[in-house]
Amino acid sequence: MDPARILLVEDDDRLAALVAEALRKAGYAVDCCGDGAEGEARLRAEAYDVVLLDGHLPGKDGFDVLRDVRRDFKGRIVMLTARDDDIDQVLGLEGGADDYITKPVAPRVLLARLKALLRRDVPAAPSEAGPAEAGDEMDFGPVQIRPAARELRVQGEAVELTTAEYELLLFLARRAGQVVSREDIMQGLRGLEFDGLDRAIDARVSRLRRKLGDDAHAPERIKTVRGQGYLFVP
Repeated sequence: MDPARILLVEDDDRLAALVAEALRKAGYAVDCCGDGAEGEARLRAEAYDVVLLDGHLPGKDGFDVLRDVRRDFKGRIVMLTARDDDIDQVLGLEGGADDYITKPVAPRVLLARLKALLRRDVPAAPSEAGPAEAGDEMDFGPVQIRPAARELRVQGEAVELTTAEYELLLFLARRAGQVVSREDIMQGLRGLEFDGLDRAIDARVSRLRRKLGDDAHAPERIKTVRGQGYLFVP
C-alpha cells in the first residue's frame, strides 16, 4: 500500500523541517511549501490525503485557502493554529477543517492525530449497529444514507460531505435513537480521549445540521442532549 501523501503548508522553515522529518520517519510521503497561494495550487493539481495548513501564511491566508478549496478537496484538512488562540480554532472548524493542532506540537501527538484522521471507515460492533448494517441503505424519511456509495441524499438531492463529516454522520446514524457522548464520538472516530475542550466534534455537528437542513436553533434531526451528547433522531 502506498504511503499517505501529506502537504505541509507552513512558513516557519524550522518548524516545517521538524514536522516533515517526523512524518517521513513515520512512513508518510510529505511535500512542503511556505506560501498560501502555492499551497492551494498544489492541492488543486495533485492528490493528497491530508493537508496540514497554517492559518497565517504569506501570499494567501490559510483560512482563505481553506475556504476556497474545501468544496473541491475531499481529503483531510488540519489547521495549524497558534497555541490557545480560540479565534483561529473557531475560524478553522467553522470553515470546514477536519481538525486543528496547536503549535508547537509534539511529534507523537501529531502522529496520533493523523493516524486517527486517516482511518477511512468506522465499523460498528454488532451490538452497536443502528437501523442497518454497514452496506445497507439507511432511510430516515427525507434523509437517505447509502454507505456503499458513501452518499447522503436529502429530499432526493445528493449532498456533498467531507470525509470527516460523512464518518460522523454514519457514526450517529448507526446509533439512531441513542444518545452518544462526545467521549464516545472522539474514541470511535479518532481513537483519542476527549479532553473536554476540543471543539472539532461540535463544529462538525453544526456543519452536518446545515447540510441536513436542520434548524440550527431548534434541530430536529441531530439533537443536543445537554450534559450527555448528541441524539440522531430516526
